[in-house]
Amino acid sequence: MEYARLGRTGLRVSRVGLGCMSYGQAEAGMHQWTLNEEAAAPFFRQAVELGVTLWDTANGYQGGTSEEFVGRAIKRYSRREDIVVATKVWGKMHEGPGGSGLSRKAILEQVDASLRRLGTDYIDVYYVHRFDDRVPVEETMEALHDVVKAGKARYLGASSMWAWQFAKLQEAARRHGWTAFAAMEDQYNLLKREEERDMIPMCLDQGVGLTPYSPLAKGRAARPWGEQTSRSASDKVASAFDRDVDEPVVNAIEKVAAGRGLPMARIALAWVLSKPVVACPIVGATKPHHLADAVAALDVDLNADEVKTLEDPYSPQDNYWW
Repeated sequence: MEYARLGRTGLRVSRVGLGCMSYGQAEAGMHQWTLNEEAAAPFFRQAVELGVTLWDTANGYQGGTSEEFVGRAIKRYSRREDIVVATKVWGKMHEGPGGSGLSRKAILEQVDASLRRLGTDYIDVYYVHRFDDRVPVEETMEALHDVVKAGKARYLGASSMWAWQFAKLQEAARRHGWTAFAAMEDQYNLLKREEERDMIPMCLDQGVGLTPYSPLAKGRAARPWGEQTSRSASDKVASAFDRDVDEPVVNAIEKVAAGRGLPMARIALAWVLSKPVVACPIVGATKPHHLADAVAALDVDLNADEVKTLEDPYSPQDNYWW
């Protein structure tokens, strides 16, 4: 395993992170393909064995049960000080005024709820899951700063928003001397490169580390065009990568992978890892080879011709987040 600093901070994270949206009680959330605790256990153990130290979850993943699984897995297979725990706030947890969003009430209520579910005293990287246009940015950033100063979070991150929204939040923190975001978790992969327009240049300029989710485009970048999985066949989010504009990109990944004699996933992830702004792609693992392939991608050094083959078929598109 390789390790890197998260942005300009002193926090060292594994170059591959474990995405934990795949783990949780299906009946508690919106995804029916998630793994229960027994089925998820081998992936937590494998992460420890491979040196994958950043584990990424959210309060809203499967009604909070993902956080519970993560907390118990740390106690069973590792030590709290050896894992970088990332979780998020914004999603709807209940109907009350503190049940969702980024108000001061919601942030202070939800960070305590996440800590209880995780069974820990602190969160390493606390992300806002989306931008909340109903709340003044000063209220959000001051509340997050207070969370850090209280010792409940070590660093802050943001996820999936327009660059101008991210800039607005960062400027509020800078102007008042509050804690700014050290990480941006956005969707970035060979089939979804719209962040290269504004967000990635901004992060490079400000020293914010990218921890991109869906680096394999919900699995579409990991299998030949036309192949389906149980998730892609039932998950409307995953099926969004079945557009005509995606086919030539997938075919290019398959071509480069065949030339190397490597799995497509390894090539697609190697491309993401090659970008200087990327600190740690978040990889969801539901099969034994998923994490192993992701870690092996660290050893793949794509040449200029291969990068051109992978990037040339891309078509600009509307931005969107899930």
